[in-house]
Amino acid sequence: MEFKHISVLLDECLEGLDIKPDGVYCDGTAGGAGHSREIAKRLDGAKGGRLIAIDRDPEAVAAATERLAGLPAQVIRGNYSEIDEIFRRLGIKGADGILLDLGVSSYQLDNAERGFSYHADAPLDMRMSGEGLSARDVVNGYDYQALAKIIFEYGEEKFARSIAQKIVKAREEKPIETTLELAEIIKSAVPQKARREKNPCKKTFQAIRIEVNAELEHLSCALDKAFDVLNVGGRLCIITFHSLEDRLVKQRFQTFCKGCVCPPDFPVCICGQTPRGRLVNRKPIEAGEAELAANNRSRSAKLRIIEKIKE
Repeated sequence: MEFKHISVLLDECLEGLDIKPDGVYCDGTAGGAGHSREIAKRLDGAKGGRLIAIDRDPEAVAAATERLAGLPAQVIRGNYSEIDEIFRRLGIKGADGILLDLGVSSYQLDNAERGFSYHADAPLDMRMSGEGLSARDVVNGYDYQALAKIIFEYGEEKFARSIAQKIVKAREEKPIETTLELAEIIKSAVPQKARREKNPCKKTFQAIRIEVNAELEHLSCALDKAFDVLNVGGRLCIITFHSLEDRLVKQRFQTFCKGCVCPPDFPVCICGQTPRGRLVNRKPIEAGEAELAANNRSRSAKLRIIEKIKE
């Protein structure tokens, strides 16, 4: 299956990065190289312009390598939470712009064999890297308390306890092996009214995927590291697709933009802290009508941009 992925908020990202032809840029979630290719096309390799494209998925790395051939770009297999170490290995001192397009790619969703989708039957997997803990391990190995916790916290699912109970009961008879097996168990655990309103599997599948790939842990780590490796004047652009990611990004950006942290009753500042960043857009940028019509998956996308103003 060809690695296809429709780049979300592409024009808004390119504008937000404020690309300089001689700058150094990083796409920490290269995927099918949609964003990466457009960034790289705007760079002048003869003047030092350079793009580092990172992805943990080996299939994405292969696709991006092919699609960025002939452009001033280099593809690295790794996790964006390792951006500081990757830059160190490559001898790069700083970036003028970094892009993170979070979540699961269209290719990963549409390729049933990867086990991300609840619409097609496949082995329970959901590993972006193809390595380590799988969805099968989580579903069959976590106890009731752990399952209920991740489904409630990562899926924001109000029927988390019921779903966890049904999973535990079902696996007592035999291991849960496929996506559709899990989907049927989830459906049986929620009221009929909830099943009619929308597919009840979405939140639980999201929760398990986040757990399998340690997405929030990697994002939290990457936010600090990415901001640190930015050059002054450089920009960090992040696209989120659900409230957990967006809340984390919003709060960390606020921290970067925060000045004095002295108690309010202090007559003068003694901490000496000043803002390290400024928000380029106060509110998140969302897809316009044309993009929503062309790509339904862009409906939940939010783009936040911050510029580094001091080390």
